[in-house]
Amino acid sequence: MQINSYDTKIFTTEDLDNDLDTTIREMNPDSVFVIIDNNTEKYCLPLLPKLKINKKVHLIKTGEGEKNKNLENINNIWNELTIKYATRNSLVINLGGGLLSDIGGFAASTFKRGIRFINIPTTLLSMVDASVGGKTGFNYNTYKNLIGVFNSPAFVFIYAPFLETLPKRHLYAGWAEMIKHGLIYSSHHLYDLLETNPEEAGRESLNELIFNSVSIKNHFVLEDPHEQNIRKALNFGHTLGHAFESFSQRMDNPLLHGEAIANGMICELYLSVQKTGFKKSDLKRIRKYIRKYYPIYRPDVNMQESLLSIARQDKKNRDEKINFTLLKDKGLYTLDVYIEEQLIRESFEYLMSID
Repeated sequence: MQINSYDTKIFTTEDLDNDLDTTIREMNPDSVFVIIDNNTEKYCLPLLPKLKINKKVHLIKTGEGEKNKNLENINNIWNELTIKYATRNSLVINLGGGLLSDIGGFAASTFKRGIRFINIPTTLLSMVDASVGGKTGFNYNTYKNLIGVFNSPAFVFIYAPFLETLPKRHLYAGWAEMIKHGLIYSSHHLYDLLETNPEEAGRESLNELIFNSVSIKNHFVLEDPHEQNIRKALNFGHTLGHAFESFSQRMDNPLLHGEAIANGMICELYLSVQKTGFKKSDLKRIRKYIRKYYPIYRPDVNMQESLLSIARQDKKNRDEKINFTLLKDKGLYTLDVYIEEQLIRESFEYLMSID
């Protein structure tokens, strides 16, 4: 199956090794740089034997985990590209999750003013979200994705067998972004997701759900490639979700991105009930599902000011007012809603009240 995005061709494939080999030959780069981490080197690279024996290929290894989404790792990629004589006719392949596609995409987009890159997402989260849409970048100080550029990969290859290498927790992290897609665009997609989970969905069903989520995201990207208007809908759950994610990096067991977004969606659905008329019954149904499958973050009074401080740095804000995408109903969103901080604190209390 194929989806044509802004400047990207997105393929779901059953034969990644051959399809990737054909694509590289057609692009005819003078050298190929595959960015990997420990996990993708161990579990994913062995599934690509033609890539491994390609004499043009150089491996660049980076760290995994949110703590490595920083300028130091990008500088290491630039350094490897430099000492191995990458040119504007070279090709970067990002083989990994969302963190890797973000920093690998940024490094490729800025090296010698930009070289071509391909994303091969290896997690459910990166398949349905990070690898599509042209957002690249890294965290700065404690702030999530503060530095970055829009630049689309030439190709994205989605290969479901990679999901078999994932821990259960990472599967659900991606599922949360898919639930968001249903909430902002399609009640049918939402109900399909709420009636199962990623462990129980068979290969055919999972492929279809992934394809539907990518198609939803692509709809917003095509209409608004640089996030000036309706693409902001994709930020639902992310204003507070990013704050939870950033703050949790200080803890011994930080939240995964999708876990943070799941908690952010509960808070922002609560705000939607208060401000834009979202139904309490729908909030309760989403809350019940998230409570069953995700860790609930409990921001006590001592944490709340730090979370608000992080949220004040969100890229969507204006005049230090915290900006949200909220929902009137499933598939019916409202952009650029500025919420007073006392009501945001109430949403934290609502989250804490979940037993």
